[in-house]
Parts: sequence; C-alpha cells; structure tokens
Amino acid sequence: MLSRRVASACLVPIFVVASFGFACAAPRALLELFTSQGCSSCPPADKLLGEFTKDPSIVGLSLPIDLWDYLGWKDTLALPGHSARQRAYAQMSGEWQVYTPQIVVNGSKPVVGSDRAAIERVIAQTDRNPAIMSVPVLLSAAGGRLAVTVKSVPGAHAAGEVWLCPFSTAVAVAIGRGENRGRTVTYHNVVRAWRKLGDLAGTDSSWSVPLSEFKTGGVDGAAVVVQEGTRAKPGIILGAASTQLGAETTENR
Repeated sequence: MLSRRVASACLVPIFVVASFGFACAAPRALLELFTSQGCSSCPPADKLLGEFTKDPSIVGLSLPIDLWDYLGWKDTLALPGHSARQRAYAQMSGEWQVYTPQIVVNGSKPVVGSDRAAIERVIAQTDRNPAIMSVPVLLSAAGGRLAVTVKSVPGAHAAGEVWLCPFSTAVAVAIGRGENRGRTVTYHNVVRAWRKLGDLAGTDSSWSVPLSEFKTGGVDGAAVVVQEGTRAKPGIILGAASTQLGAETTENR
C-alpha cells in the first residue's frame, strides 16, 4: 500500500560458531521489512522475509509500523520508532514517500517487499559498495549475558552507531478487522525494541548486556546493527549479526 504522506525525519566472510559445529557463508545483506497488519499487500512480503531469514548470510528483520491503523485494525506489533525510521530512510533516499510492504536493503535502497527478484537485484548492487557489511560483529550469549564486539577496520573512518535489536523469531497474529480480517499472519524476526550500545570508535568496541534486560515478552533472538550516520539520518549498513537466545551461541558476521 502506497502512502504519499511526507514527514520530516525523526529519527568478510561470515564465520559462525555454535555448539553444533561450524558454517561459512559470504556476507550479503541486512533486510528491514516495513510491514503492517492492516495492509492486504503485506502477507506475501511477510512470508518472503521468513524465507530470507533461513539464509545464514542474510539478517532479516520485521519492523511493523502503524501507517494503516486508521483503516480499522491497530497493528499489535508496531512501534513508533519503526515508523520514524522508515520516514528517515525516505528522506535520506530522496524518494519522499513511505509504503508497505517495503524492504530497505543494507540501509541503502528501498524496494517493494514482496518482489524477490528486485530484492536480490538490489542486494547484488549494494554488494559493490566495499563499505557495506565490512565491519565484523561478534555476538555470544553465555552466563545470562549477551556479549557484543564490533571490530575495527583499518582505513575505515565512517561515523556510525551500534544498535541492539531484540526480536521475536515468529509471531502469529489473528487479525480481526481491516483489510486482512479473518487472516492469521506469521511475522518473522519482529524487532521489539532498539537500544543504542554506542558509537563507532575507530577501535574494537565491546559491550556486555544482561539478557534479563531485554529477553522478555517473547524475545528469543537478538540482532546488532552497525550503521553509518545517526538515528535521524541513517546511512548504509556497515555490519550486522543476529543470534538465537534459546541456547548459548556465538556468531560473527
């Protein structure tokens, strides 16, 4: 669904170590899906994101927004910060419009969220930027804490921020009104909060966060996003990683 409402902005190889063994893949992308329970065009995109999240070289996140709440159904997962983030992306891209379903690839380019071919094409395009996904991010969950390390990259001087995004891996919602009335839709890797860990410092940086501070309300995973720019003026994705919290694991992307 397309909205022409315009608002000011407010806002390496992958090496995975887990208890069961090792896996390797080339880094590809962070996909941010802006979706809404009140949008009849969104369920195919929600399903597609679930398919993308099965690819270990992709970090896929659902960011539900409240854009279509006025149509008769209030999105039960939406966060005001998600709507602000989408508007900030629109301003930075110069497109001046927001819509659902929309995927922003690597913080760089928006695309229709249900168009697999377009998404994969944009992933390939953004791969040509050597700065995108160039910053290694290490996550480990152990002893009731999430340890985060963002490695420095020689010669890189981009200013950016490091964000922790707790998420729920799968949330099934029975929608009672609006365009999706009577449907039950499953949303994948639903971001439940944004917590700024710090800024890029030009050196290795580490944080240790108690799981008890964010592993609530169905949260069973966490992503860390390293992004050029600021919350109000987001830029390209410099690095990202995600991990499940049901078992103690380590991931490095």
